[in-house]
Amino acid sequence: MATTRRNGMASPAHGLEDILSAAAPHPRTSLPNVATTVTTVAALYFGREVFLPIAIALLLTFALAPLVAALKRVGIPRIAAVIVSVLSAFAALALFSFIVASQVSELAQNIPTYQINILTKIRSLKETGVGGGIIARLSDVVERVGQEIDRQDASPPAATPDRPAREPVPVEIVARQKPLEVLQSIVGPLISPLGSAGLIIVVVIFMLLEREDLRDRFIRLVGYGDLHRTTEALQDAAKRVGRYLLMQLVVNIVYAIPIALGLWILGIPNALLWGLLALALRFVPYIGPAIGMLLPLFLALAVAPGWSLVLWTAALFVVMELVTGNVVEPWLYGSRTGLSSLAIIVAAIFWTWLWGPLGLVLSTPLTVCLVVLGRHVPQFEFLDVLFGNEPVLEPHARLYQRLLAGDPEEATDHAEEMLEEKYLFEFYDKVAIPALLLGERDRVRGVMGDLQRRQVADSALTLVANLDDEAQQEAAEEDDPAEAGEPGDNGDGAGVDEADLPDGTDMSVLCAGGRGELDDAAAAMLAQVLEVQGATASKAGFAEMEPAGIRRLELDAIDAVVISFLNRDSVKHARFLVRRLKRAKAALRVGIVFWSETGNDDKEATARLAQDMNADFVAHGMVDAVVGALSNEPPVALKLVTKRRMRRQRAAPKKVQAATAS
Repeated sequence: MATTRRNGMASPAHGLEDILSAAAPHPRTSLPNVATTVTTVAALYFGREVFLPIAIALLLTFALAPLVAALKRVGIPRIAAVIVSVLSAFAALALFSFIVASQVSELAQNIPTYQINILTKIRSLKETGVGGGIIARLSDVVERVGQEIDRQDASPPAATPDRPAREPVPVEIVARQKPLEVLQSIVGPLISPLGSAGLIIVVVIFMLLEREDLRDRFIRLVGYGDLHRTTEALQDAAKRVGRYLLMQLVVNIVYAIPIALGLWILGIPNALLWGLLALALRFVPYIGPAIGMLLPLFLALAVAPGWSLVLWTAALFVVMELVTGNVVEPWLYGSRTGLSSLAIIVAAIFWTWLWGPLGLVLSTPLTVCLVVLGRHVPQFEFLDVLFGNEPVLEPHARLYQRLLAGDPEEATDHAEEMLEEKYLFEFYDKVAIPALLLGERDRVRGVMGDLQRRQVADSALTLVANLDDEAQQEAAEEDDPAEAGEPGDNGDGAGVDEADLPDGTDMSVLCAGGRGELDDAAAAMLAQVLEVQGATASKAGFAEMEPAGIRRLELDAIDAVVISFLNRDSVKHARFLVRRLKRAKAALRVGIVFWSETGNDDKEATARLAQDMNADFVAHGMVDAVVGALSNEPPVALKLVTKRRMRRQRAAPKKVQAATAS
C-alpha cells in the first residue's frame, strides 16, 4: 500500500563532497556609509524646491502612463493623448479644489450658528459633574491666568473732586490701501503654488512625451551593463507605483461616496465637503482617515443638542473603515505595494520631516520606488531589506536563529504556519534539516560551544514534540482516504510534485543519532515522519551507539535501524556502526542518512557508497530515508573483511573525495 505525497526535493548535486555538504551561508547585505547617507538626505532637504516638483511629476507620470497607452491603442496620436490625459487630470484636481474651497467658505459662515449647541453641551457636562468638576477647575485656572495677565503694574491715579475720572476715548484705525496693494495681497500668496502647478504640468507633459527616451538614457547611465535587470526594475517600479496610485484612488472613491451619502442622510452640513476630504486624506497613511473623521464628528457635536448624532457619525466612519480595509482593499490590490506596515509609518515620518505635508502624501509611492530599486540593484539591496514586506531570512535560517536563541515556541508557530500548506516530511526535509545543517557547520567552524550545541538540540527536540499533534492529524488523514483539502492539492485531488512513500504498518524502525546531539534531533524528525507512515518508530541517542551501548540495545523486534549524520566526515564512523549492528543481529537492515540540503540524484554513486559501508541503503534526504527504512528488501549480509580489504576500504573514501574534487 503506497501513500501519495508531494516531493519537495531540490535540484540534485553530484559527488561525495556535495552529498555531505552543509548549507551555505547567505551573502551579507552591504550598508551605505554614514557620509553617503547624510549627503543624500541633506541634498533632498535643502534641494526640496527642486526635487519636490520633480517627484510629484514623476509619480503623476507613472499614474498617467497607462491612460496615455490606452488612448494610443484606440488610434489617438501620442501628443494628443498626452495633452488630453494631463489636462483631464489637472482639470479634475482644479474642480476638486474649487468645490472644497466653496464648501469651506459656506461652512465658515455658518459656524457662529453652531455656538449655542456647543455651549449647551458644555453646560450639561458641568451640571452633571463629569470628571469630578475638572471643567470648572480648568475654567477657574484660565480666568485667574487671564486676570494676572491683564493686571497692570502701575495703577492709574484715583479720581478726586477736583479731577473727575476721564472716560477712555475709542480710537478706530482706518487703513487706506491702494487698489494695487489690495490686488497684490490677494494674488501674491497664489503665485508660488500656481507657478509650481504650472511647472509640474509642463514636466509631466514632457516626461510622457519623451518617456522612452528618458528610459533609454536612464538605462545607459546606470544599467547598461545589465539590461535585463535594469529593464525589469523599471517595469516593476512603473507597475507597482502606477497600480498603487490607481487602486488607491478607486479605493478612496469607494470609501468616500458612502461617507458623503451617510453624512447627508444623518443631516451633517456640507456632507459633500467631508466626503471629498475623506477621499483626499485617505492618501495619507494611517492618520489620514482619523483626521477625516474628526472634523465631521466635531460638526455633529455642534449641530445637534444631543449626543446621538455624534455616535451615529462615529459608527459610520468605523464601519466604512472596517469594510474598506478588510474587504475592498484586499479584493482590489491587497498588499501589492511591497512595503511592510512599519516601513509605511517610518516612511511617512521621514518624508514629512523632509518635505512637509506633500512629503506625507507622497511617502508611500516614493518608498515603493526605493524598495523596487533595492530589489533589483545589488548596491541598494539594504532598502528592500529595511522597507520590503518579503521575509529577509530564508525559512531554514529563520528556524535556526530561533533554535539558537532557545525559543522553540516561536519556532513551533512558524512551523505550524508552514504546515498549513506543506506536509510534515516536506517541512523537515526543506526547513528543519537545513537548519540543523547550519548548526553543524557552525560547530565544525568552532563558533558554537557545547552549551549552545545542546541548547539547539534541545530546542529542536522540543519542536518535534510540539508537532506531535500535527503528526497525528496527518496520520489520521492518511487513514481516511475521503479526507479532502490536503496540502498540495490543486483542486482536482492530485498533489503537485508527488512522491510515493511506502506504508509502514507492522514495521518497527529504530532511528539513531550518529555522532552528536544535533544528529539525535535529525533522527527524532525522521522517527516522527515514519510514525505518520504507520510504522512503529523508536529513538536512540548517539551515546547509545557506542560499542557497549549497541550490545545493550533490544533489537529483537526491530526491522531496520537508520543512523543520521549531519557531519560531512562521518563515512568511517558510519561503516563501523553498520558492522557493529549487523554483528548484533544478522537479519537487521541498517541504513545511513548523510543529510544534505541539496540532495543527490546519482544513484550509482549512492549504491557504491552503501556497498562500501556494507549498509542496506544510503540516503541524503527525507524521502529516500523513509523509502529505505520501510523497504521490504532482504538485509545485506555482513561481509568478512580481511586486513588487506580493510586497508582498501580506508583508502576508498579518500579516492572518492579526490575524484570529486577533480
